[in-house]
Amino acid sequence: MFKKLREYVSVFTVKKPSLTILVGIFVLNLVLFGLAASLISWLAPGSLAEAGFWPSVFYTISMILDAGCVSYVITDIGETSVALIIVCLITVLIGMITFTGAVVGYVTNYISGFIENSKSGNRALKVSGHTVILNWNTRAPEIVNDLRYTGKREVVVILANRESEQIEQEIAERFAASVKEELGRVKADGANLSGFRRFFYEWKHRPRNRVTVIVREGETYSTKQLNDISLAQAASVILLTKEYRNESCQYNNSERKAHPEKGNANTIKTLVQVAEMTSGENSADAQTIIVEVEDDWTAKIVNRIIAHKEKLAKCHIIPVYVNKVLGQILSQFSIMPELNLVYSELFSNRGAEFFFKPNRWEEDVNAAVRDNLLTHHKSIPLTIMKTASGNHLFEVAHSKADCEELSGASTADITVQLNHGYHMLPRNIVMIGHNSKCLDIMNGFAAFRGEHQLPDAEILNITVIDEQKSLERMEFYRDYPYVTKTVAADVYDAELIRETIETAVDSHEGDTSVLILSDDASADEDIDSAALTYLIYVQDIIFDRCRKNPDFDRESIDVVVEILNPKNWDVIHNYSVDNIVISNRYISKMVTQIGRKQALFEFYSDILTYDEEGAKAYDSKELYIKEVDRFFAEGGIPGKCTARELIWSVYEATPEDNKAIVLGYVSPGGKMKIFAGCQDDIRVELKPKDKLILFSNH
Repeated sequence: MFKKLREYVSVFTVKKPSLTILVGIFVLNLVLFGLAASLISWLAPGSLAEAGFWPSVFYTISMILDAGCVSYVITDIGETSVALIIVCLITVLIGMITFTGAVVGYVTNYISGFIENSKSGNRALKVSGHTVILNWNTRAPEIVNDLRYTGKREVVVILANRESEQIEQEIAERFAASVKEELGRVKADGANLSGFRRFFYEWKHRPRNRVTVIVREGETYSTKQLNDISLAQAASVILLTKEYRNESCQYNNSERKAHPEKGNANTIKTLVQVAEMTSGENSADAQTIIVEVEDDWTAKIVNRIIAHKEKLAKCHIIPVYVNKVLGQILSQFSIMPELNLVYSELFSNRGAEFFFKPNRWEEDVNAAVRDNLLTHHKSIPLTIMKTASGNHLFEVAHSKADCEELSGASTADITVQLNHGYHMLPRNIVMIGHNSKCLDIMNGFAAFRGEHQLPDAEILNITVIDEQKSLERMEFYRDYPYVTKTVAADVYDAELIRETIETAVDSHEGDTSVLILSDDASADEDIDSAALTYLIYVQDIIFDRCRKNPDFDRESIDVVVEILNPKNWDVIHNYSVDNIVISNRYISKMVTQIGRKQALFEFYSDILTYDEEGAKAYDSKELYIKEVDRFFAEGGIPGKCTARELIWSVYEATPEDNKAIVLGYVSPGGKMKIFAGCQDDIRVELKPKDKLILFSNH
C-alpha cells in the first residue's frame, strides 16, 4: 500500500509540479495552524481553554496574516506566560515563511509562467478573421508594416521558431522607419499652411497604427500550436520560406548555397499541416493560404498538395514563386527603370493600388473599359480576367469607394495624334554581381526580347560582370544570345569593372542601365556590402563624366541597385541613387494584397509576364514606360488638359487590338504622377521629355 502511494506521489509530482507545490503549501499550513492553535489553547488561561479549540485557530490565522495582531491577541487572551508569547512569535515567523512567502512566491511564479506560456504559444488564442504568418524571414517585417494601410484594424499572429523579442524588435524598427517617412511626407504636404491650420492638418494625417501583433515561439507544423493560434479561423495564412543563411552550422549554409535545388522540406511539412486544418468542416470558408516557393522541387510538391486539398473548396492555396517574380521585376526595371516607382506604389496598400469588381461585360474587354471610362472619374479600368475566384474587372484607384463612385458621361475635348510605328528602343544593360535569381532575371530578359525583338537590330545588349565561379555556374551565359560580353571580376577589381562599364556605355547608342545585384547567400554581416562597393565604382564613372563635360546627361546612365536589407537604404540613397530596389519588399507587398484580394494573384502573374516568343496575338498585358516625344506623332503632344481627357483621347486613338490606357506619367528627375483620385481635377501638361505610364498589350 505504502509503495503504491509513493509511486503515485512520484508520478503526480513529475506530471504536475505546480499543483504538487500548491498541495504541499496547503498541507504544511494546515499542520502549522493545528499545532500552533493546540499550543496556544494549552498555554492560555482557563478562559481561552474553556472557549475551545477554534478561537485558538482564529488567533493563529490572525497572527499569520498580520504580524501586528500579536499584541492584540496577547491582550485579548489576558493572563499570559513567557512560553505563550514565544509560541506566538514563533508562529508568526514560521507563518510568514510557509504561508505568506510561499503563497506570494507561488502566485508570482504562476504569473511569470502565464506570461511565458503566452509568448511561447502554450496558451490558446481565441480570435478569428486574422492574418497568420508562419516562419520568419527578411520579407516578413514589410508584410506586417503594409497591413497598417488596409484602412481597418488588423490582428496578426506570428508563429516562428525564433525568439519573440527579436521578431518584435524587427517589427518595431520597421514601424518606426515607416512612421518617420510618413511624418516627413505629411509635414511636406502641409508646409504651405500656417499656424493652427498646419497643426490641425498634421494632427489629422498623423500616422496611425491599427495593427495588433502577437508573436508566438514554436514549430510551424505542430498541430497543437496551430490550433492555439486559431489557424482554422484565420482570414489568410502566409507561409514564408525559412531562411538558412543565419544557421550556425556552416556546413548547412554551404550545402544550401551549393545545392539550392534540394528544396525546402520545412515548407512542405508545414503546408501539409495547414492545408489539412483549413480544409476541415470547422474551418472558416474561403481562407487564403499563400506559400512562398523558391525552387522547382518545392513547387512540384506544393502543386500536388494543391491538387489534393483544394477539392473541398474550403481554402485557396496560392504559391508565390519568389525568385521568378523578383527576376521578372528586376529585368523589367533594367529595361524601364521608372517602373520601380510605379510598382512600389501600385503593389502596396498605400496610395493608388489595384482593385477588382465583378465583370458584367462577358469577354468584351474594350466594351468594359470604354463603359467604365465614360461613367467613372476616380478609377482607371484596365482589363477583365477570369480568375479562380470569379470573373473580374481590374482597375486602379485610391480606394474601393472610388471604384464605385459614378460620374456624368464625359468625352475628351482634345484629340491626339499617335505614332503608330512606335517600338521599344534597343536597350543597353550592364549586370554586375549575382544572386539566386540570376536565371529568372535572364528568363525575364528573354521574354521581353521574344515579344519586342526588332527585325533589323538586337533589342538587348547585355554585359555581365561577375565572379569567375558564378560565371561558370551560369556557363558564361552562352545560352543567351543577347549577352554580348562576360567579364570575370570580383569586388576588388575596381579598374577592370570601371573600364568594362565605360566601354559598354560608349559602344551603344541611347541610355544604359546598370543593374547591381546583391548576393542573397551572403552572411548577415556581408549583406549588400558588395552591391554598395559596385555602386561606388559606377558613381565614380558618372562623376568623372560630369566633371569633364558639364552638359553630360546624368540620366543617360540609369543605376538600378538591388538591396536586401532595408536598413541599408539610407546609405545607398546618400550616393544620389533614387532607383533603389528593395527586392524583398515587392514580394511582401504582393503577398499582403493577395492575402486580402485573391484575384490579384492571376492579375500580377499576367502583368509581370510577356507573351511567349512567336505568339501571333498579344494576349498578355503589361505596364510600359514610353517616351512622350516618340509615343505621340510629331506635333501631336496634347496641350493643357485634364487627366480624364488625356486617358480617354489616348484610349480612343489606339487600335482595337492594342488599346493603351494611361495611368500617369514620370517627369525627368523621377517625379511620378498616377491619375488616381478625381481625374477632372488633375491638370496635365505633358513635356517632350516626360514618360507615360501605360497599360497595354505591347
